[in-house]
Amino acid sequence: MQDKLKDTEFMKNAVEAAIRIGLVALLVYACFDIAKPFLPAIVWGGIIAIASFPLYRGMQNKTGWGNGMTATVFTLIMLAVLITPSIYLTEALLSNAQELSEDLKDGTLDIPEPPENVAGWPLVGKKLDKVWTEAAANPKAAMGKYEDQVKKVANWVIKAAASMGGTLLMFVFSIIIAGIFLARAKGGHAAMTRIMTRLAGERGEALNELSRQTVTSVVNGILGIAILQTLLAGIGFLVMGIPAAGVLALVCLILAVVQIDILIVLIPLSIYAFSFASPFAAVAFLIWNIAVGLMNNVLKPILLARGVEAPMAIIFIGAIGGMLAMGIIGLFVGAVVFVLGYTLFINWLNEGQTAETEAG
Repeated sequence: MQDKLKDTEFMKNAVEAAIRIGLVALLVYACFDIAKPFLPAIVWGGIIAIASFPLYRGMQNKTGWGNGMTATVFTLIMLAVLITPSIYLTEALLSNAQELSEDLKDGTLDIPEPPENVAGWPLVGKKLDKVWTEAAANPKAAMGKYEDQVKKVANWVIKAAASMGGTLLMFVFSIIIAGIFLARAKGGHAAMTRIMTRLAGERGEALNELSRQTVTSVVNGILGIAILQTLLAGIGFLVMGIPAAGVLALVCLILAVVQIDILIVLIPLSIYAFSFASPFAAVAFLIWNIAVGLMNNVLKPILLARGVEAPMAIIFIGAIGGMLAMGIIGLFVGAVVFVLGYTLFINWLNEGQTAETEAG
């Protein structure tokens, strides 16, 4: 009889525990579902806040303003610096995509003649000159040979352009969120330390600091340089009147984030500029592009000197996977989150090896 009562009590407690767990899980799912549309912007805002905190603190120390005033002015400066040139590049991308779509539909795609010196390029010059000349002479026939590839690329460009307006608004929203986080940086840091301590015990504070360093390193040493290179390259495209400047800027951004040298785009464009621009303008454009392309080699060692060195494959997977999952903003969020996860995982593995070595 006593065993039966115990079994009944156990079943009652198990049912109550299951109901509680189910209700908590349902509540968590509902909260996640409600916040899901805003999660990329919130995560990106937090990343921006972490990476820009030293600048924010320096500004506050020099001005003596309070948290609210400093965060407001700092947010306005970030919006002016990042959003203004982004608007011009977005407009160029939308215009290029619209023109490309109309030309593909009407069959009126105009391809300029290749520069005279293309044939003299090593390895690919003669073949490229032949293909380019045929395409310029009869774009419709050339399109027929590569119709599937061109359509895929064109559809991707058009979709990317269509989403740029929403992406730009998402960036504005993220920067505003970053300003809110910066105004409450002290409380946010304490909260994250408590969370990490609950998850990792005594190692929580050290892991929190490692996470901060990793995010700062990736944003400044990889994403910051990529955005700067893209903006400067895009300005050069617009000033020189390069066709499809917005599309080319987007290509440069993706290449720069995944750590592929954008000189593979800038050098051919510099050579192409000699076919239509004055010698002075073409030489100036070439020098500008070389400076922009080599910027990564100069700034990256400085900004990553105290940071994390993640393999290129990790950055590539995070950036491209993030972009496929969340659009253009995922290009940045995915790279940071994936590198952060990789760094924490490697730290966990190394700590386990250290513990085994000490025990042995």
